[in-house]
Amino acid sequence: MIEVKKLTHVYSEGLPHQQVAVEDISFTIETGEFVGIIGHTGSGKSTLLQHLNGLLKPKSGSIVIDGLDITNSKTAMIDVRKKVGLVFQYPEYQLFEETVAKDVAFGPQNLGLPQEEIDERVRSSIMAVGLNYDSIKNISPFELSGGQKRRVAIAGVIAMNPDILILDEPTAGLNPKAHEDILNLIRGIYKKGGKTVILVSHNMNDIARICDSVLVMDKGRLAMKGTPKQVFSRGEELKDMGLALPEATEITSRLRAAGMEINKICLTIEEAAAAIAEAKKMTT
Repeated sequence: MIEVKKLTHVYSEGLPHQQVAVEDISFTIETGEFVGIIGHTGSGKSTLLQHLNGLLKPKSGSIVIDGLDITNSKTAMIDVRKKVGLVFQYPEYQLFEETVAKDVAFGPQNLGLPQEEIDERVRSSIMAVGLNYDSIKNISPFELSGGQKRRVAIAGVIAMNPDILILDEPTAGLNPKAHEDILNLIRGIYKKGGKTVILVSHNMNDIARICDSVLVMDKGRLAMKGTPKQVFSRGEELKDMGLALPEATEITSRLRAAGMEINKICLTIEEAAAAIAEAKKMTT
């Protein structure tokens, strides 16, 4: 369980360009939940993520993960890394070792694990992201395609076996096939491992399809929290924040405004098609 209480962070505090990045944020994420975080650029999403991984310390407030207060200055970062894995946006830019296997091994080595366990984690993590261990382990990560690099970067975080996996725009910049492949990979990790997953994305279709709940950030504050249907039913409020709706939600809300009897929130194209077909039956 993740418990965030009254979290506030200020950049350049006391200086003329001081900026309150997150302010008085409180929420709880249950163990094994798949959570989406959305918000326009500058809403505080990335700052929040870096607190959840212990990279930033707040001005005030706390974050407790399974009883461990990661905002306490006495908490060892190695204990935080064991619990929380963070995949940054464009993580392939952080690959640096001469081979794929060495890159994936970097995190487990820093945990001080025995070499035999490191080797097993490297193998299983590379296989878990859909790559062939034997054919790729000795290849330079810089020789891989963009989608493969992204997979290797995710494997490096998985190899640390965190209870919580945080992904910041993991499909950014990928072509449609690689985009869907990475999403399927994340879904597979979630279903197989029983991990808590936190996904930040600007793609509302993805958030609507795969998340159990959604946090909405706006101007450094938590504006909404609920299921995808609860959040996306507040379309006008989201648009006022500069956010889009999932395509299916937008289509059906426009049809509803035009007089079509669609009485439920549709998150996917399949749901929208069924609702439109049902509404047409009622008018014939």
